[in-house]
Amino acid sequence: MDSSDALTLARLQFAFTVSAHIIFPAFSIGLASFLAVLNGLWLATARAVFLDLFNYWKKIFAVVFGMGVVSGIVMSYQFGTNWSVFSDKVGPVIGPLMGYEVLSAFFLEAGFLGVMLFGRERVGPKLHLLATLMVALGTFMSAFWILAVNSWMQTPAGYAMNDVGQFVVTDWWAVIFNPSLPYRLVHMVLAAYLTTAFVVGAVGALHLLRNRTHAAARVMFSMAMWMAAIVAPVQIMAGDFHGLNTLEHQPAKVAAMEGHFETHAGVPLVLFGIPNAAAGRIDYRVAIPNLGSLILTHEWDGVVRGLNEWPADQRPPVGIVFWSFRVMVGIGFAMLGLGVWSLWMRYRRKLYDAPWLYRAAILMGPSGFAAVLAGWMVTEVGRQPYTVYGLLTTADSASPIAAAAVASSLIAFIVVYFALFGSGTFYILRLMNQPVHGHETGLPPEQPIRAGGIMPGPVMAATHVLPATEQGASS
Repeated sequence: MDSSDALTLARLQFAFTVSAHIIFPAFSIGLASFLAVLNGLWLATARAVFLDLFNYWKKIFAVVFGMGVVSGIVMSYQFGTNWSVFSDKVGPVIGPLMGYEVLSAFFLEAGFLGVMLFGRERVGPKLHLLATLMVALGTFMSAFWILAVNSWMQTPAGYAMNDVGQFVVTDWWAVIFNPSLPYRLVHMVLAAYLTTAFVVGAVGALHLLRNRTHAAARVMFSMAMWMAAIVAPVQIMAGDFHGLNTLEHQPAKVAAMEGHFETHAGVPLVLFGIPNAAAGRIDYRVAIPNLGSLILTHEWDGVVRGLNEWPADQRPPVGIVFWSFRVMVGIGFAMLGLGVWSLWMRYRRKLYDAPWLYRAAILMGPSGFAAVLAGWMVTEVGRQPYTVYGLLTTADSASPIAAAAVASSLIAFIVVYFALFGSGTFYILRLMNQPVHGHETGLPPEQPIRAGGIMPGPVMAATHVLPATEQGASS
């Protein structure tokens, strides 16, 4: 095996480990905010159903957080093993940003995690809510700093080159708030919220199929469907703005996403097809005339650059980018469709009597993870052949390491990851399969089922829904 084999294996290893890692932060960012909302609703309403849901989902959050930390630490070691040249050249820029992520985000998140998980009776409900909010803030700040690093690699700014070929900072503000950060941050955080919403909705739907009067299941399903109906269209709009920003700074990536090889006005929107990079065309394509130009340039006859304007060795792999983009967009519109369906059932007062909606929600449960992975592939594969876009190639970033060493570590990662994270995922699914055990197990027989809102029934008195220990804590 030669150096090119080592480069390919190093890329595969990083792709595998980051794919295994990204699903956990995507879930924990949204789940931490969901826990904060549940905690706040319990304090505001004194309804035990919100506390029951908090206690139910905090166990899942703890497992997800642990797996995210482990996978993140392992991934970061590759900067020193497989990508030492990259680390040397960009270390003065991204090193401090990674340090800020640990100091301002991870320490904040981990520091309050124990209080959130075990400290309600020790610190009281209000301070416990503050701890939960700090954990949620920590997850957001972690996403901010990591995306600042990755966005700088996509749209570098605020830098200069020193005498030994390293990137050095000339303007920290420009480095952190580089041209693509706002769009990527909004897009990723909304993706995390949607990912969590569809997992929560799937769990609620599963338990509603078993018992449609279960109060906790109805609350979590209703809250999840509100999130889907509200956030999915916002995410589609955010994705459009992100696409326009990408067109400005990374036009080759957009050309690969859209499947355009030739530059011309009034390009069509290619819905489906088979990319043929060798021939420079999309075979068997299904397209809508001029719609591509309208979306990308907001003009019916706008000119869009094609991949043929770049040398062959400066083009991203078309097939992966083309199909990953369609998977991401397709899932996004499926999310929107489920949200609209839930609004229609809510309007008809049948949200809690909709078995086919529940089955669709269960099917869509893992959709957020698939969309996040597809979006990551578009982002990272689409910037090839560069690690720092237009400035540092992937081939020039790799360590001078033997291919056999990379192959052995890749095999070890695959075995350990599937064993460790497979077990963790199985345990999470077992927790989700269990119903929420609480005090509002159903509606009083004399009360009709209410299909609207997140409340499954009239607000019950605190003395009816709180156990003795929680009544004492809240008094």
